[in-house]
Amino acid sequence: MHHATDTQPSLLLAMAPGIAERLFTDGHRTRLAALARTDPYLVAHDLAAPGPRVAAALAEAEVLLTCWGATPLTAEVLDTAPNLRAVVHAAGSVKHHVTQACWDRGIAVTSAAAANALPVAEYTLAAILFAGKRVLHAAARYRALRADHDWREELHGAGNHRRTVGIVGASRIGRRVVELLRPFDLDVLLYDPYVAPREAAALGVELAPLDDLCARSSVVSVHAPQLPATRHMIGTRQLAAMPAGATLINTARGSLVDEAALLPELASGRLHAVLDVTEPELPPPDSPLYDLPNVLLTPHIAGSLGDELHRMADQSLDELERYAAGRPFADPVRPSALHHSA
Repeated sequence: MHHATDTQPSLLLAMAPGIAERLFTDGHRTRLAALARTDPYLVAHDLAAPGPRVAAALAEAEVLLTCWGATPLTAEVLDTAPNLRAVVHAAGSVKHHVTQACWDRGIAVTSAAAANALPVAEYTLAAILFAGKRVLHAAARYRALRADHDWREELHGAGNHRRTVGIVGASRIGRRVVELLRPFDLDVLLYDPYVAPREAAALGVELAPLDDLCARSSVVSVHAPQLPATRHMIGTRQLAAMPAGATLINTARGSLVDEAALLPELASGRLHAVLDVTEPELPPPDSPLYDLPNVLLTPHIAGSLGDELHRMADQSLDELERYAAGRPFADPVRPSALHHSA
């Protein structure tokens, strides 16, 4: 760990092209330059094949500040960064670039997953409330009818009073969704095998087996991590258990839902869906998901975008400030937790 008596840590930015320009304001770059010895405008896009300037900065770097599209930190890459002691990731999951070699070398890692969780949870809250109110259905029908209509009769089963919402996964995002739902008159079920009854009671939710949660919920929202064990965890049995007219929301990863099982349920109109992620990530042009009236399909926008990126930059620079002062990270990533987290 860097100590407060040392000089400023040397730092290199590493992320995909165009990300740094969206992530950092001028104020962020000024703060970054005050916290570390760095060129805040030098961004490494490929650490495995760096140009001379990046290679020189990498050889000296004590800290990497990464974001989406960062090069995997293999043993070979780490060999070119002998002074590296910490990785500060200005985004969510570090699984795409932090390898076992990083943990073997004792490199400290932190991420802005907490900051990135907030907009996903906000998107989910909006989707839950709109689903209960049947807003998308009403808007589509209104557009089609363009006439006076007995909406109270058609929507007599809608509303968000005492509706049951099922949350699949007590991840950072899942927990934030639970928090955001507290002001509303909703009953919340939770499925997560790692949450004990006492913790569930503190969260204000009722633990339920997955199939039971699906059967009892008007809205099922998926917030589990992408792991081999969670692939297609929402499959034929779970979808069949959901009540007619229920809504499935997926802002996690497309692989968690068996799309082959979901499509017939959507095509028949029995279920509704709000899908920000799919498998594959970009559905083919002839996918029914684009045109089904009971599906809201968005292009993976629930996470941080636009000015929300600045929140992740803020958290990352806060962590860098702690590191530069010789303090531990407030939100460290621990390798032991990665087998059941994003």
